[in-house]
Amino acid sequence: MTDLLDILANPAFWVAVLRIATPLIFGTLGVLLCERAGVLNLGIEGIMVAGAFTGWLAVYAGQPLWVGVGVAAMTGAVFGLLHAWLTVGLALSQHVSGLGITLLATSLSYYGYRVSFPKVNTPPTIKPFAPMDWLPIPVLNAQTALTLLALLLVPVIGWVLYRTPLGLAVRMVGENPQAAEGQGVSVVGTRTGAIVAGSALMGIAGSFLTLSAFNAFFFNMVNGRGWICVALVVFASWRPGKALLGALLFAFFDALQLRLQQSGDAVLPYQLYLMLPYLLSILALVLVARKAAYPQALMKPYRKGER
Repeated sequence: MTDLLDILANPAFWVAVLRIATPLIFGTLGVLLCERAGVLNLGIEGIMVAGAFTGWLAVYAGQPLWVGVGVAAMTGAVFGLLHAWLTVGLALSQHVSGLGITLLATSLSYYGYRVSFPKVNTPPTIKPFAPMDWLPIPVLNAQTALTLLALLLVPVIGWVLYRTPLGLAVRMVGENPQAAEGQGVSVVGTRTGAIVAGSALMGIAGSFLTLSAFNAFFFNMVNGRGWICVALVVFASWRPGKALLGALLFAFFDALQLRLQQSGDAVLPYQLYLMLPYLLSILALVLVARKAAYPQALMKPYRKGER
């Protein structure tokens, strides 16, 4: 108990929580945008890998860090456009398309890395984003600008979704696309835009790993974070504020299990500590998901003129 209190009282622990939560915030907001428009995007895992690789490669080639973030966002947007064409334009299975995007994006990224660095055993490194030590806010001043961007995006996306005509259109096509079309809203255009924007955020989520959290690209670095983001959207009931809470909650458990493993009094097998954030997240998901009001047209293809 004393060790737990010591962990919670250490500012470094909360710095780690916010750092772990940052890619989850970007990714969860990206999934939320897609699903609010009625489209499930299981391509997030691969899009994060592709964003991590292309953003890092651009910086390694001599571009500024923010250009690397932009390249990662564009990479995500391109895969999002492909997903939109398959699921919105052709009305194909959203599950199959999303998993196909994940396999395609991951394979292309790994292939691109092997082609770019055929004889390298140790991943090349770059100079990542520096902490914002000029900020007078504890914990946040140990983070990078990408973390601040992620936190600012939460109220911005919430405002767009609930306070603007564009957000109303996105929610309409996710709830009742026939009614939206009857009001002059382009279901295809709105869904495509939401998927592209959401996928761009997924690409930025991946770039955080290589441009901020680490300074290199290596295989399996995304490590299932994309699937966690999909679950967090359900936990958040498709609301940006609760999405932030869910990301912080998972990051809290993840950082806690790392500290518990490192403590000298750890007596349980380390595998149990690794399971802790996932088990507690599943428990929270089960408790919340049964009452979650999901978009009524989620995963339902829309064909103009059909009822």
